[in-house]
Amino acid sequence: MYEGFLNSYFGNCGYQYSAITSDASFRCYHRVVSAQHSYILMDSDPDKLDNRPFVELNRCFTQAGLKVPNILHIDMDSGLMLLEDLGSKHLADRLDDQTRMQDYQEIIALLPRIASTPASDFMKPYDGQFINMELDIFWQWLIGDWLKLDERNLPVTQWTTLKKQLIDAMLAQPQVTMHRDFHSRNIMNVSGEWALIDYQDAVQGPVTYDAVSLLRDCYFKLPQAEFNMLQSASFAKLDEANLLPHMTFEQYQRYFDMTGIQRHLKAAGIFCRLLLRDGKAGYLQNILPTLQYIHDVAKCYESFQWLATWLRHDIMPKVEAKLSYQTV
Repeated sequence: MYEGFLNSYFGNCGYQYSAITSDASFRCYHRVVSAQHSYILMDSDPDKLDNRPFVELNRCFTQAGLKVPNILHIDMDSGLMLLEDLGSKHLADRLDDQTRMQDYQEIIALLPRIASTPASDFMKPYDGQFINMELDIFWQWLIGDWLKLDERNLPVTQWTTLKKQLIDAMLAQPQVTMHRDFHSRNIMNVSGEWALIDYQDAVQGPVTYDAVSLLRDCYFKLPQAEFNMLQSASFAKLDEANLLPHMTFEQYQRYFDMTGIQRHLKAAGIFCRLLLRDGKAGYLQNILPTLQYIHDVAKCYESFQWLATWLRHDIMPKVEAKLSYQTV
C-alpha cells in the first residue's frame, strides 16, 4: 500500500519495509531499509489527524537548535512521511544504566531551549478551557466509562474546586513553549545527542510542565534522592535562563506539584480511553503508578487531603480489582 509513495523517493533503488511499534495515537510506523540505510515511514491518516503541526513544529524545534527527525519526503494528502531513522535507543532503554543521572542532567539542560522556542500558529491555545477539558478526561474515561461509578456518589463539589485550583496554578506560571509529552519514551539518544520525538502537540503553557513530565514519568519512578537532585537542577537551569522571574524554589515546587497532579489525572484518563476507544490495553499497567503520584503529592497539601483519601480508599482499590480481571 506504500509502494507508490516510497517509489517516488527511492526511484530504482530497492527497499524493504516492516512494521514497528506504534505510539498512543492513530499513527503507525514502518522501518524502511534501502542500500544499507534505514528510514522511518510514518502513516498518519489525515482524516483523523491534522499533520500540519508535525511539519511546522519540526521546523520550529530545528531552528531552535533541538534535534528532531528530519522529514525527507512527504505526501500531505495521504498522510505519509519518510523520516530520518533516529535508531531505537530511548531514554527508557537506558534507565538501568550507570549513566542515568548524567542522562537526566543532559536532558534537563534542554529545558530552557525548548521553553524558549518561539510560539507557532500551530500550537493550540493551552488556556483554562483546554486544561479543564484535559481534567475531564479523567472524570469521563476512568471514573465514568471504565469504573462505571455513579456521579451521585462522587465528590463532585470537591472535584470542581480542585479543577479551578489546578487551572489557576498552571495559568499563574510563566507561559513558555512546552513539548507536552516530555518523558522517557519520547526522548532518544542518537550518537550521544538527545533527540525529541512525538513533539507535534507542543503548546505554550506552564514553565514546570516538561520538567514534571520528565521527572514524574508515568512509565518510570525515579528514586527519591535522585528526584530531589534533578528537581533542583531543573529549577537552576530554568532560573539561569531567566524563565522563572522572581520565583523561589518553594514556589517552583508548588507549581511543579500542581502541574503534576493535572498531568497525571489527564494521563490516567487517557490510559483508559486508549483501551475503551482505541482497543489498546497496553497502558493499563501504568494507571496505578500514575494515581500513586497524585496521591503522594495530594497528601502533602491540606486542601487536597480529600483527593488523597478518595484515591487511596476508593478509586485505587477499584482500579486494582478491575485490573485483576481486566474487563473492558
